[in-house]
Amino acid sequence: MTSKLILGTPFSAVVFDCDGTLMDTEHHWIEARRVVLAERGITPGSDFSARTKGMHYSECGRLMAEMCGRPEKVAEVTEELLDEFRKLVTADAVTVPGAVEFVRHAAGLAPLAVASNCPRDIVETCLESAGLLHHFSRVVVPEEGIRPKPHPDPYATAARLCGADPGASLAVEDSVCGIRSALAAGLRVIGVGPEPPSGAEGVEVWVERLDDPVLLAPPAGGAAVVPP
Repeated sequence: MTSKLILGTPFSAVVFDCDGTLMDTEHHWIEARRVVLAERGITPGSDFSARTKGMHYSECGRLMAEMCGRPEKVAEVTEELLDEFRKLVTADAVTVPGAVEFVRHAAGLAPLAVASNCPRDIVETCLESAGLLHHFSRVVVPEEGIRPKPHPDPYATAARLCGADPGASLAVEDSVCGIRSALAAGLRVIGVGPEPPSGAEGVEVWVERLDDPVLLAPPAGGAAVVPP
């Protein structure tokens, strides 16, 4: 299936992940985790970044506290993790290559939303700094009644708040955790990143960058719509 068929047909909504999909923040999470663990004399293994990619920060904090042998300190570790990440991302909020172009393109096709495992203030601050926030009608994060990814809640809620049927909606994701969430909610998935990770089965198409020409192709019979 070509991506022209994916974005060349009407969709009820397009729901984006934020970290690693729209914003180039994954290296900030890696550094924040490293700093917090280093302060406790712990060096994470080579697979730690892959294990925690897309993981909700509270679950990551729990895992880190256990690695330190102090599971009772989960709240403290989680707070330090978020504080360190906020500091890093505030100083260096950069979009993933192609994200701006694809968001502007998709905004001409369907309502857009964000479904993220990050705190709301971080998501909205990042998107505002990138000039993208106004394109999204909804920002959904784990809050009361919304379980984090890989549960389906963030994507199912985002589609519903856009007035959309999940089965007629599209998710854009870079992590296995997020892909599982979107698929469980019934959305079709575009994966983005250097290469599909193990566990990314079910993704409809995978691209290295969101400005891949096949994603930006105009709908059949018409020109591409690119809002300002």
